[in-house]
Amino acid sequence: MLAETLFHYRDKQDFLLHEFVVMPDHLHLMMTPGVTASLERCVQLVKGGSSFRIHKARGLKSEIWQVGFHDWTIRDLGDWRAKVEYIRMNPVQAGLVEKAEEWGYSSVGVRVVLDPMPVKYQSLASGAKAQVAGAVTQGLKPLPPKESESGACKESEKPVELQKAELNTLRGKAAKA
Repeated sequence: MLAETLFHYRDKQDFLLHEFVVMPDHLHLMMTPGVTASLERCVQLVKGGSSFRIHKARGLKSEIWQVGFHDWTIRDLGDWRAKVEYIRMNPVQAGLVEKAEEWGYSSVGVRVVLDPMPVKYQSLASGAKAQVAGAVTQGLKPLPPKESESGACKESEKPVELQKAELNTLRGKAAKA
């Protein structure tokens, strides 16, 4: 009944369905909301629609779904692949099957036609770059060297400017010799 609901609303173009797995106590979906629907509305359609079908078929009126949901933003192809792998491997990680294809309640287990990956995720990376601080921050005074028990500084603990000055002094002595 849940799969019927998923494909009913997907076929109405309320959302694109890329991956899914139904677990004994939860559900994972990878979907892209349609042009006129928000993610919240898509989840409401799936949960409300499947609840309606289950209640109608079984004559029950109990709560089926928890309130709310958790979502992730997919930024690039790497994120996409990681989420697909997570969804597909969920039954294996839970110890329900040995291979993802053996789980009959998933997009990989029932071999259904899924919607393709949106074009915006087909690039290799998002382009976001982590900021890298330089070795020496311009405009700040270097810290004084730390002293060891003998009172001498270790070479790696000396400020860069001091190391450069000592190197230039050695170069000057070597040039005179």
